[in-house]
Amino acid sequence: MIENWMEARLSPMLAYSSEPFDSPDFVFEPKFDGTRCIAFLGEGIRLQNRRLVNITKRYPELSTLRGRVRAREAILDGEIVVLREGKPDFRSIQMREHAEEHKADMLSKIYPATYVCFDLLYLDGQPLVDLPLQERKTRLKEILEEGEEVMYVRHYEERGKWLFERFRELGWEGIMGKRVESKYQIGRRSRDWLKIKALKTQDCVILGYTPGEGWREDTFGALAIGAYREGKLIFLGKVGTGFDEETLRELKRTLDGMRAEKPVEEEPPYPVIWVRPELVCEVRYVEITPDLKLRAPAFLRLKDKDPRECELET
Repeated sequence: MIENWMEARLSPMLAYSSEPFDSPDFVFEPKFDGTRCIAFLGEGIRLQNRRLVNITKRYPELSTLRGRVRAREAILDGEIVVLREGKPDFRSIQMREHAEEHKADMLSKIYPATYVCFDLLYLDGQPLVDLPLQERKTRLKEILEEGEEVMYVRHYEERGKWLFERFRELGWEGIMGKRVESKYQIGRRSRDWLKIKALKTQDCVILGYTPGEGWREDTFGALAIGAYREGKLIFLGKVGTGFDEETLRELKRTLDGMRAEKPVEEEPPYPVIWVRPELVCEVRYVEITPDLKLRAPAFLRLKDKDPRECELET
């Protein structure tokens, strides 16, 4: 039982993966490619990411969110995104997430963030997590005044396959399917919420890197990556594409300060400089091979996520 909701650190509800489907028991929403954020609105505002870190100072432009919610106190769930032509741009939000704090004001003007809100956990002294999703969303829409810095995430009933194809054609990451009668399960992954991605992706733990050659001699050749399977960290191979020059330089600088002993049992057939398994990246791939390696992987971005949550999605 949570005694003081407004002072608590709340882990968000998480989803399992799924193929596209239709169901009268579910509603479907676009999947926003951003930073998951629980927003606490009382006398002021507190923004907390999925790792329970206070990120309020990273997004000074979202301070006006307090005036957009018609309530004395509220706790919202959503994503912080940077929109480009109406579509989330993950490279821009990644820049915001990993920038030094003193650059926050400048970046808020160059890459302004929007809080896209899809759930309401608490309202004026009353926890709402045990109410059905449909009722929570109805109350959220009633108290939220949309503007440049905040947006209510609209949903569609039953037609998950249609919505998936619609957003896949538009180049989005995918959609979410949520059971209409589902409660909000704090800190738990539930099949009441399903993520339906247009591309196969895997959140991976960065285990190390291979030495760079040629024009990458001063950075690295590829990242060694892994994930957890049945509680054990396993090696998934390496990813050497998808990096821009700035990412190569910054990652190399970060990883050189994290060198450690080999974190997995498997010995790869190429030299690897191992690091502490503390950073997470998202990787796109074609398939998982029988020996549990990602085929044709490509780096997408770093993610602010607990490495222990990187479970192999077979």
